[in-house]
Amino acid sequence: MLPTGWPRGSRALMLAGFFFIVIIGLKFCAYIFTIVVISLILTLIACPAMDRMRKSGIPDILSVTILTLVAIAAVLALIGISAYSFGVLMRDLPLYQAELNSRIAEIAGILGKAGLPAEIVSSTPDLASIVSLVLSSAMNLSELLLYLFFIAVTTFFMMLEAPRLAERLARLPGMTGEKTAHLSRMSRYMIDFVVVRTETNLVHGALFGGALYAIGVHAALLWGVLTFVLAYIPYIGLIIAAIPAIFFAWLQFGVWGAAAVIAIVCILNLVVENPVFSYFAARTYEIPALVVILSVIFWGWLLGIAGMVFAVPLTLMVLIMVQYSDDLAWVNTILGVDRIFGEEKDGEEKDGVEQE
Repeated sequence: MLPTGWPRGSRALMLAGFFFIVIIGLKFCAYIFTIVVISLILTLIACPAMDRMRKSGIPDILSVTILTLVAIAAVLALIGISAYSFGVLMRDLPLYQAELNSRIAEIAGILGKAGLPAEIVSSTPDLASIVSLVLSSAMNLSELLLYLFFIAVTTFFMMLEAPRLAERLARLPGMTGEKTAHLSRMSRYMIDFVVVRTETNLVHGALFGGALYAIGVHAALLWGVLTFVLAYIPYIGLIIAAIPAIFFAWLQFGVWGAAAVIAIVCILNLVVENPVFSYFAARTYEIPALVVILSVIFWGWLLGIAGMVFAVPLTLMVLIMVQYSDDLAWVNTILGVDRIFGEEKDGEEKDGVEQE
């Protein structure tokens, strides 16, 4: 908190300079910061399960160990499914290339009958070159394993420290009971959002992968896993995840196959992103679309693909800190997000009145 005697312009300038320095520092430390952020989000996801296990009398070290082993098994299962599907995809790459050549020839024939120059689609993309380009730009296996190891270790110790965090915050100077309760409410809001988003993504990925597998699209399980991960990116994530599935459906079944996958994407988006998300959510998460898009752009620039995937949780963390600050709370009012924190407080006050 800045000194109250400073002029408003000086306070605003000082805060702007401080945030600029922080952003530049995070850009230089993006690798470490990404590990910490992903570990924190995983810890938030595990918090409800930890609370239930603690109430059952299970020691913290045992509950954290169990959750860590379950998380490792889940990650290994996702990696195994993705690796197997990708291996099948690579093995059948010559078949896909032949299918692509056939589809391109069909398009050229249609253009020729229509009196248009067929040379527009005369060159067929080389799928092997495209895959090699994607693999060369991606993180290699050793870097990925090291990255996952750091995340697992950081998450493990972060979960161990989580139960003691509230007690430590209460010992800070100026931390009154009201401020602690306010911070706890907003932290629960953050945890609820991350858990609900993960549950919704899991349903979406399972349904999409299952539907693709049922109609026989190549590497259906891989596209389901991709949907689960990229669905964290608002608005554009599901579109990016659907593009490969639509492409391979077009290769296999032609235009009608691609149209069927597009229809599946639209139906699942309407069903999962509205009724299912609302079923899991205990409250409304209304963040203006402009704020969401800007957060995806900003965190994507700062942290890369991981920043885009976790853009909304990261933005919620920042908004919670802003809402908690007396000097910056007005920012949330300008952005139109202050009400998402106020609704929870009002709901708790109503519950308290009813209980009385």
